[in-house]
Formats: sequence, C-alpha cells, structure tokens
Amino acid sequence: MVASVSLSRIKISAGQRIYLNDVSWEEFEQILQELGDKRVTRIAYCDGELEIRIPLPEHERMKVLISNLLVVLL
Repeated sequence: MVASVSLSRIKISAGQRIYLNDVSWEEFEQILQELGDKRVTRIAYCDGELEIRIPLPEHERMKVLISNLLVVLL
C-alpha cells in the first residue's frame, strides 16, 4: 500500500528540484489543483515521471524584465 503525502508538507528550496516516479495522470492533475494557478513552482510530467522545481529568484527577475520589455515593444 502506498501512502500519499500532501504537497504542503514538502519543502523545496529555491534552485532545488524533486522527482517523483510512477505518478498517474490523475495524481498529476490533483497535484496541479493543489498547487493552484499562481504558483512559483515549475512542473514537468512525462510518462509517469514528475519533476517539481523552484527557480532561483534571479531567474524570476529576468523573466519579469523580459516580459516588461516585450510589453513596451508591442
């Protein structure tokens, strides 16, 4: 029997990632719902393997800067 763990109990530091194996599509959708739309985490899912990572703050600042630049150009 496999015990499920709530994502709120898992702590990931910026710049770190975790991998989960044997994740069903239903579990993946449940994880997405639990994390919500306004999440900092980046998630990748392929063939039952799930990667959850949190980018470093420098990457987030650069993303916002590029986004603002595109808005100005358009």
